[in-house]
Amino acid sequence: MTTIFDNPEEFAEDQLAGWLDLYSDRVRGVTGGVVALPVAGAAPQVAVVIGGGSGHYPAFCGTVGTGFATGAVVGNIFTSPSAAQVYSVAKAADQGRGVVLSFGNYAGDNMNFGLAAERLRQEGIDTRIVVVTDDVASADEEEQRRGIAGDFPVFKAMGAAAAAGASLDEVERLGNASNRATRTIGVAFSGCTMPGATEPLFTVPEGHLGLGLGIHGEPGIRDVPLMRATDLARLLVDSLLADRPATAGTRVAPIVNGLGDTKYEELFLLWGRIAPLLRAEGLELVEPEVGELVTSLDMGGCSLTLQWLDEELEELWRADAYTPAYRKAQAPVAALDRDAIAATESRAAEEMPEASDASRHAALVIRDVVGAMDAALRGAEENLGRIDAIAGDGDHGRGMVKGVSAATDAAGRVPEEAGAAFLLGRVGQAWAAEAGGTSGVLWGAALEAFGRELGDDATEIGAADIAAASGAFARAIQQLGGASRGDKTLLDALLPFVDELEARVSAGDDLATAWGQAATVAGREAEATASLRPNVGRARPLAEKSIGHPDAGAISMALILETVGGVLAAR
Repeated sequence: MTTIFDNPEEFAEDQLAGWLDLYSDRVRGVTGGVVALPVAGAAPQVAVVIGGGSGHYPAFCGTVGTGFATGAVVGNIFTSPSAAQVYSVAKAADQGRGVVLSFGNYAGDNMNFGLAAERLRQEGIDTRIVVVTDDVASADEEEQRRGIAGDFPVFKAMGAAAAAGASLDEVERLGNASNRATRTIGVAFSGCTMPGATEPLFTVPEGHLGLGLGIHGEPGIRDVPLMRATDLARLLVDSLLADRPATAGTRVAPIVNGLGDTKYEELFLLWGRIAPLLRAEGLELVEPEVGELVTSLDMGGCSLTLQWLDEELEELWRADAYTPAYRKAQAPVAALDRDAIAATESRAAEEMPEASDASRHAALVIRDVVGAMDAALRGAEENLGRIDAIAGDGDHGRGMVKGVSAATDAAGRVPEEAGAAFLLGRVGQAWAAEAGGTSGVLWGAALEAFGRELGDDATEIGAADIAAASGAFARAIQQLGGASRGDKTLLDALLPFVDELEARVSAGDDLATAWGQAATVAGREAEATASLRPNVGRARPLAEKSIGHPDAGAISMALILETVGGVLAAR
């Protein structure tokens, strides 16, 4: 349990501030994360920018430095950083030779890093993406697998290649080759606890361990009886050898990784059981690593990673590195070069368009709605987290509160003469930038789409216009998230709501009545997601655990729609 904090919502930001002070001689903070200080006299290199949610230290910021990552994007606990944060760090890290973005295979990271890459490319920065998919327990298809402790060797391969002067094409190629050669399997002995929470995200039954854990607080794929170290070593080794790459040779780089609450002595003991098994299989062990490299807050557990090496990958694995949390041999200490740390981005203030009376009136209602949403989500935060933790990482409630809090602050900064589109644009951007994760980027894009549909110059905004904007809201989520009705997502509440709203409005109901009836349908459909199997997102590998429990995103969507209905009915 985390006991040292002031405000649990600010835990990620506060710990990073302390870390930056500690390592100010080699890294600097930028909006959204950290970048390495330039080494005096060093030639420009490809920027390797890694990242994801906090809670995994020393991943990700702890491996920023010579021979490893150029920068790291730092999201909230177990939450994807926003596209704005990724863009900011990548811009700061870019040295004119292109950028490689790399992260574990999670929906929120894929969307946010992908959006940032598109923005960077539009500005002329050649940007590539390497996604880590090493977790053999999460899916049979390699491209569907999660990224867990295999992040470490994949990031190191690209960092070493970049430090050696490799081109952008080569760094990308070697990153993908490293990922294809890497396999990981993990086990959990106990769940992790979010800062400020009193209960872990999941528990492991007495006398059991969870096989196939995730690093975002997800429980194992299945529970198996607790076993002796010798038998655990055999389970881990056999799982990876059964899934070795088709082109695997006999040389491997092994990693025994602790998840945050497993003692180093236990890891050393386990390695003493694993190493003979690998050697008995004819494998040559190249510079093994044992310790905490990719953690999950205070989760009790460990994982075994094997990267099968060819000549290229072995050279990169052995290469020198010098970072705050990981060092090989001796590398030059970064020197502060103020001329090289120039501002990388300047944004002109967006001019607010003139708004019609109808659009300004709609904006006033929207302000009331945002305030009501803020209160409702804060009241539901703990319950939403409990629902999400059943087959996910338990961050949904906190993420929604961070998003709506940012939206509320943004709405307060928008002048009262603003129209609906301008207001919702600022609100949506703030939600996406601060909440991060899958829900953050989806809600941000959807709110902006709602506002664009209404416009700032509409002469009249009636029930039909609101229904049309609700449809645009839903389409934005569908297009960006790639989910459909029945996939056990927020769409299972939202799409029935839109259908009912449009039908009621077409039948002549006033907006408050139509919205209230549609929100009732959304609530019923959200509860009905308990019978569905998740087909997308982090819950997909834990489909069986999810059955019998509603989807957290659908529940929060229904709550928000009901809250909006209350505001409309009171006006």
